[in-house]
Amino acid sequence: MRPVIPRADPSPSRLRYRLERMRLTPAYRRLTRLGLPVLIVAGLAAGYLHDAERRAGLAERIADIREQIETRPEFMVHLLELDGASAGVQEDIHEIFPYDLPASSFDLDIAAIRELIEGLPAVARADLHIRQGGVLRVAVTERVPVALWRTRHGFEVLDVTGAAIATVETRTAHGDLPVLAGDGADHAVAEGLEVLAAAAALRRPLRGLVRMGERRWDVVLGDGRRIKLPERAPVRALERVIVLDRASDLLERDLVSIDMRLGARPTVRMSEHATEEWWRITRASGTPGAPGTSSGTDRR
Repeated sequence: MRPVIPRADPSPSRLRYRLERMRLTPAYRRLTRLGLPVLIVAGLAAGYLHDAERRAGLAERIADIREQIETRPEFMVHLLELDGASAGVQEDIHEIFPYDLPASSFDLDIAAIRELIEGLPAVARADLHIRQGGVLRVAVTERVPVALWRTRHGFEVLDVTGAAIATVETRTAHGDLPVLAGDGADHAVAEGLEVLAAAAALRRPLRGLVRMGERRWDVVLGDGRRIKLPERAPVRALERVIVLDRASDLLERDLVSIDMRLGARPTVRMSEHATEEWWRITRASGTPGAPGTSSGTDRR
């Protein structure tokens, strides 16, 4: 009788089975195809750059290559072109321009240059771009002066937004511009211009507008008389004065001021001479209860 020889179990062991299953997973495949090469390259690079002299030499070579690229003729800016700027603004821009040309376009901070130019009082907006041929073009939109604001230090030239463009000592420097006065007048330039446009219908010389209490306007005529306008709807109140003047020659009378702050009760203040004359006529006619003051009378 022949002895029975036991055969080896052909099935894999548990550990081998698990390893085979792991090799078949997508994560393992990505690790062997991508992860291991990256780790090997990173290790070699770390070993190479561990030496300080090697790192310094590599940095110098990179800097040289970068400089060679940035200083190529096609990347150089040779000229500053200003469009839309007056002669004075051009001088100011050339004075504050922070770079010496020619310079590489990689070294120019366009945003910083734009902010610097727009910081000039006379500049409202600046658009910058580099054109072919190495030209940095700056398109300037200047502020348009619309009024003079009288302050303790002279006259501020304002645009419609109230931004100060320049300071002049006398009004004659901008004799064609209307004059505003009073605290807060620079914050209501647009409204002041509307009042002045409506006041043109008075057909009388105007000295200017005065901002009262930073909330309303007084129209000052050429002879010093004032039209006191309300805080709200000042143009409409001034139009009422124009209608009254055309209907009854209101401004032809000897008045000091016309108060329109109470729309339902316009008030006029007579001059001292007119008040005394009115008192004389009133006493002569025997009319009782005549109101009056030493400096003027309010007639409603």
